[in-house]
Amino acid sequence: MVYPLNQNNYMMTTIADRLADAQHRIIQAAQISSRNSDEIQLLAVSKTKPNTDIIAAYTAGQRHFGENYVQEGEAKVNALKSSCPEIHWHFIGPLQSNKSKIVASLFDWMHTLSREKIAQRLNEQRPDTLQPLNVCIQVNISQESSKSGATVDEVHSLASSISKLPKLKLRGLMAIPTATQDVLLQKAEFKKLQELYLNLQATYPDIDTLSMGMSNDLEQAIEHGSTMVRIGSAIFGERDISGN
Repeated sequence: MVYPLNQNNYMMTTIADRLADAQHRIIQAAQISSRNSDEIQLLAVSKTKPNTDIIAAYTAGQRHFGENYVQEGEAKVNALKSSCPEIHWHFIGPLQSNKSKIVASLFDWMHTLSREKIAQRLNEQRPDTLQPLNVCIQVNISQESSKSGATVDEVHSLASSISKLPKLKLRGLMAIPTATQDVLLQKAEFKKLQELYLNLQATYPDIDTLSMGMSNDLEQAIEHGSTMVRIGSAIFGERDISGN
């Protein structure tokens, strides 16, 4: 069952409350699917949200945050490095090659890798002083022309290329399924990604991350093996798209 954001209750609760609610949803979904909730990481999507919101979530115990926009993410990483030193920053948006150095230098994770050219640039630009950049291959699982991501047929070739780059660490797959009320279609796409993930894991045993599921469909994603759910609106409210 999906528990959508209740706007009436939203204004009366804190970020810490909503973060706890999201964690509770993860625990419930894991129990229903006979999974250990400790295997599922909550990634708080903080794009367009002020630093004060991130600090509130950090104070409540959240450590993984996702940003979609390079320059906004750069500003937040630099502004919060002292006050929130344990944050793991995830880049989850589209990346142009001319901005790859920022992601390579400042982020811990990159979820939207879908081209070998970008992989090579990230590897070249990752500072020697940092651990390898954790990367997920973004898969266009819904085969929509408007969406980024590698095709299913391209995944193994791209994974092979990434595995040869010493400053990148292939962690798994990420996808954004079709935005639809059709639960059966959602589940079919989640299942397809899960099968691709397990197939890839057979070749690369160190792969451990299946990044899928958001505020409105995390239950279905967890049912199909998600190890990381990206939650934004259920924690921070609807995003402000002005100026982006």
